[in-house]
Amino acid sequence: MATAPRPRTTTRDPEELARRLTVWLGSRLPGARATGVTVPASNGMSSETLLFDLAHPQAPCAACALRLAADPAAYTVFPEYDMGRQYRTLRLVAERTDVPVPRVLWLEEDPGPLGAPFFVMERVAGRVPPDVMPYTYEGSWLHGASDTEREHLEAETVGLLARLHDQVPPAEGRFLTPPGPEDALRRHVAAQRDYYAWVIDGLPRSPLIEAAFDRLEELWPREVGEPVLSWGDARVGNIVYDGFDPVAVLDWEMAALAPREVDLGWLVYLHRFFHDLTVASGQRGLPDFLRRDRVEARYARLTGHTPRDMDFHTLYAALRHAIVMLRIAYRQAYFGEVAVPADPDTLILHHDSLRAMVQGTYWMR
Repeated sequence: MATAPRPRTTTRDPEELARRLTVWLGSRLPGARATGVTVPASNGMSSETLLFDLAHPQAPCAACALRLAADPAAYTVFPEYDMGRQYRTLRLVAERTDVPVPRVLWLEEDPGPLGAPFFVMERVAGRVPPDVMPYTYEGSWLHGASDTEREHLEAETVGLLARLHDQVPPAEGRFLTPPGPEDALRRHVAAQRDYYAWVIDGLPRSPLIEAAFDRLEELWPREVGEPVLSWGDARVGNIVYDGFDPVAVLDWEMAALAPREVDLGWLVYLHRFFHDLTVASGQRGLPDFLRRDRVEARYARLTGHTPRDMDFHTLYAALRHAIVMLRIAYRQAYFGEVAVPADPDTLILHHDSLRAMVQGTYWMR
């Protein structure tokens, strides 16, 4: 982690984006200007974020964030970026739940102004557990917190997932349902198979990812359960915290209708991903944070729903993450940042833990 090159997150010119953004803002609020435009160091691998201040007497907010669909010519991480879908999801969560999300202001689906669709939302002040270096490493604010503070943050995080799943009427999230005639979980996994096929088109296949798909079939739940609004990227690195309380839930591009356990498996495994990296580097990490048994028990107390088939769902989370990582690695190869090795599975940073999950030995560690 310390020596690997940081993958590029944009091919766009921030100054040109700022100029074009000011022109677009003027069409919405005559005389409005975007000032202090920055691209955060934590800019994601998929859609891009711009932070700016909105200068106008009638500005709906002073501090704004803009989510811009990826440049289609820049070897995107995902095959499509439906910004309208994300905008609609944020509005749905804001209207139907008490889960904190940024207030969305404008949606622009015309790619003309900035080169791709985007939406603007209010920027929420706070701090986010970092991915680079991971919050599990010594020196991060979350690693340096007390056990009581981390316990509080964990409880609040699981609590917001429970409220999201309980409070949104599934019928209002039908626009998030993957296509197909089968149940929500089958559709969700089928969409991941399609994504994997897109990632490897013309490139080496991953025997490990394909073995993980086979293992999923062996572990398939007997009772799938009713679908809920699934955040899709449920992890602490996508939450803004004020102290140790969540004040904004971000990144809804993977939202879908799916069983509750899809989010729970992602929350548990994505922490383990960072923890495992930290242990491999010789540090202790955060072994008692977001422990699977504790997350499951807390969620059951809050919702009355006891999570089921979590071996399946944590494997599914690791598999989904592996496909994303393979795509990012192939993107790095496209830009000449890495070479594709003889064994493409080694491009998956967590290939050892994914293999252990496929073999059924991971949770025995």
